[in-house]
Amino acid sequence: MIATRILRRARVLIVGCGDVGLRALPLLHARAAAPRVIALTHHPERAEQLRAAGALPVAGDLDVRRSLRRLAGIAERVIHLAPPQRDGDSDLRTRALLAALRARRRSVARGVQAAVGKHRTRRALPFIVPEGLNRATSRTTSRATSRTTSRTTSRDVPLRFVYASTTGVYGDCGGALIDETRPARPQNGRAQRRVSAERQLRRAGVQSGWRVSIVRIPGIYADNRLPLARIERAMPALIERDDVYTNHIHADDLAAILVRALARGRPQRVVNASDDTDLRMADYFDRVADAFGLPRVPRIAREEAEARLEPVTLSFMRESRRLCNARLKRELRYVLRYPTIDEFLRTRTAPTSR
Repeated sequence: MIATRILRRARVLIVGCGDVGLRALPLLHARAAAPRVIALTHHPERAEQLRAAGALPVAGDLDVRRSLRRLAGIAERVIHLAPPQRDGDSDLRTRALLAALRARRRSVARGVQAAVGKHRTRRALPFIVPEGLNRATSRTTSRATSRTTSRTTSRDVPLRFVYASTTGVYGDCGGALIDETRPARPQNGRAQRRVSAERQLRRAGVQSGWRVSIVRIPGIYADNRLPLARIERAMPALIERDDVYTNHIHADDLAAILVRALARGRPQRVVNASDDTDLRMADYFDRVADAFGLPRVPRIAREEAEARLEPVTLSFMRESRRLCNARLKRELRYVLRYPTIDEFLRTRTAPTSR
């Protein structure tokens, strides 16, 4: 009975279940027809944390294709939060994930049985199964799997897929207000790999009938994701004439947006997951410093910044844009919990994590 109930529940696979993924778990469980949530991880030490949060941890590494074979048929819905690898123009991790998921019709029985069946030690990374599914339930699983397999393969249900991309794909827009119709013009390798992932997923959506939603994400903030260490080190920001506009979203809002996109996202559609904040980068640092009683960071000209700051930091100082979030509010009907950074900071008087 336990195994039969698990198999009948809708299944959501989260790939890259870090901070935002953990914030999404209670939102998924709170839905009227709560799904069974499966979290792919290549860190065995995170298994207990994921299980305690209500997810079934499954071992797999996007850089090791053979470890992903068990993903075939494991879930009807996917939230892809894993970043691309650190070099190259193409996102090889998304390519590996798609190859595993596209085998779903041929391998439904193997995928479902591996998720809820008896644990076996294999050369590839093993599944980590929930407690309570022992030998007694594995016999029930076998019978239930055959019934579920025939139902799943006979109806060919489109997969719902949400991908967490980045607003960095737009490149430098000179501070202009832009929406999702703005062409992607990535200006660094990180953004180029994200564009690669988006194109792969859109193509897969068209070819396979999947409902792919691409959520483009700006800078994420939360209690544990504020630039406090940077401010304490007095790392300089740009003077006003050289400064860039930045965009933001609270981690709780982002988790809720991803869950909403899983339910309401239109096929092959892009949505900017940005709040209503309209600030330059240095002004953002000043807001955070003032809220926590810290000295404001010094400001320098761009020429000096180019000589003093690291390339990764400089890359964010070379792109300026303001995001329109009308599609987020109109199509996903999402109401922001924290419409602006100022509203969040008014509730915070001391740092909780750095």
